[in-house]
Amino acid sequence: MESTDVLIVGGGPIGLEVHAALRGAGVETMQVEAGTLGWTMGWWAPGTKYFSSPERIGIAGVPLVTRDQEKATREEYLAYLRQVAGARGLEVELGWRVETIDREGDGFVVGMRRSVRGVGGPAPGARLAREGGEEDGAPHPDPLPGGEREGRRIRARRVVLAIGNMHRARALGVPGEGLAHVSHFLADPHGYYGRDVLIVGGKNSAVEAAIRLHRVGARVTMSYRGVEFDPERIKYWLTPEIQWLISKGKIGFIPESEVESIGERVVRLRVGGGVREVAADRVLLLIGYEQDATLFERAGIELEGEERRPRFDHTTMETSVPGVFVAGTATGGTQRRTKVFIETSHAHGARIVRAITGRGVGGAEESYGAMAES
Repeated sequence: MESTDVLIVGGGPIGLEVHAALRGAGVETMQVEAGTLGWTMGWWAPGTKYFSSPERIGIAGVPLVTRDQEKATREEYLAYLRQVAGARGLEVELGWRVETIDREGDGFVVGMRRSVRGVGGPAPGARLAREGGEEDGAPHPDPLPGGEREGRRIRARRVVLAIGNMHRARALGVPGEGLAHVSHFLADPHGYYGRDVLIVGGKNSAVEAAIRLHRVGARVTMSYRGVEFDPERIKYWLTPEIQWLISKGKIGFIPESEVESIGERVVRLRVGGGVREVAADRVLLLIGYEQDATLFERAGIELEGEERRPRFDHTTMETSVPGVFVAGTATGGTQRRTKVFIETSHAHGARIVRAITGRGVGGAEESYGAMAES
């Protein structure tokens, strides 16, 4: 059986940063990821820009340089993650999905199988159908039949779970949510040209989608359960733009409304004491995401509060299970009001190194504040 001192689960930015910190401290480390490097960012719509400036989301001491000195796009950041892995000599074994974490002696035996996709994101042909189907954006079963999925076991003294928290889309639970023209994820904006699009939601993803789809020639209407958008929960440069587009009638806006049902061409909204029908041949339900806590549960980690955050020591990042650590946005559980980001997680690697080796990592405790980004 293979063995290592530390096994990192998850191939996102903070997983890489923890790996670099451990490697720099001389700790034997392996890292695995079920999908591709930076899987979550990979299923964002092309051209999506980060909320944070480059210096805030740069990792492992490698500068993030963008083409126009502005905020990084999805494509630029994925290229940057590849650059970091190469520059720091970080080997990430891709296509391995961790399924079990079992205590054995003074460490753990981690069971995994081959995988062709990561956890979460839109899967081809998968739609949310609460009437017996599978949730669009849920941790879909791997398409490889069980008998063809190669198994693997690794013995590790310690495990770091850097698994993120955007694993499945939140569901409305209304009739028609599983129809083919309904999605919880924005695809390439070009595909919405000339369409009547209803966007449900009122935070970053919904507002940004509305602006982008309007620009490519979609006829956009937004349904939001609030009276007006909360500027503290939207990228500051988007607020005046969406307000102007709505005020000029270029984007429709229906406040204090909730979806009652979705049909092939019409969505029924509850507005006040009545019902309003809105034409829509594309429906985007951009109401947030949830964390899949399966690995936490299988490892025996205690989960706390409504957000089901893993219980951990903030000075060491060690969870309620000795020897199992957590890092990055995984620490936030299913965040109702997003407070944990890449930029607030840079200290995690230093804390884990200190907990394991007893030695500090200079300068790595710097942390930035951040506005809500969900």
